Amino acid sequence: MKQLKNWDNKTWLSSKSYISQFIKFLKTKINLNKNSKILDIGCGRANIISALQKKYKFKDKPIGIDVVANKDVKKNIVFKKIDALKYLKKQEKYDLILIKQTIHFFSKTNLKRLLNLAKNSLNSKGKILIFSLKTKNSKIPCFKKMRKNLEKSLKRDEALLKLIKKNLNEISYTNFNFKVKITKQKYIKMIKNRYISCLLNVSRKDLVDGIGEINLKYKKKIQFLDTLLCISFRK
Repeated sequence: MKQLKNWDNKTWLSSKSYISQFIKFLKTKINLNKNSKILDIGCGRANIISALQKKYKFKDKPIGIDVVANKDVKKNIVFKKIDALKYLKKQEKYDLILIKQTIHFFSKTNLKRLLNLAKNSLNSKGKILIFSLKTKNSKIPCFKKMRKNLEKSLKRDEALLKLIKKNLNEISYTNFNFKVKITKQKYIKMIKNRYISCLLNVSRKDLVDGIGEINLKYKKKIQFLDTLLCISFRK
């Protein structure tokens, strides 16, 4: 699969409103303080942990890892371009391991390895928080080909979520909801930039045709609910 580079680049996922609401949600899941140690797996441009660093001023800067090194990764965190499985073998300990919209990039075998390594990398009472797209009735605006690919991806996610449930004991489930309000013009630009993994292997022709579908289907302003399933595991 091609690398996903634009999921948090000038999308609602990088907006101040989204980040603020996400951090408020995190506060309901874990108590953080200046001594907390945080690892973000698949951090992208590190918007979330950068905002956390500004808020809590951690003694040890949050660490973000990703296989893609974007030029505009936030500077107030520690970024490492490395595979998560390799990094977790260092056996450093964290109070929070954040895995946000990343599990679909792992095979079942590697996801199981990731979970085991992550559990062993938690401090006492540390938490793993896994966020994944809601697999049923997704409201993400799509054209026909995009919807087909998305549903296929979400079906695979269901199998991965079952694996997580089997591997992690005493987990809890909640939803993080964000009301997206975006202009159709900006959303089409996001589609052109292939902001979501189900667009990565769509042909240029299908992308152009799909944008035509979006133009006909939606009004100038698009509104929908973006829902993430949050799986919480405490050591």
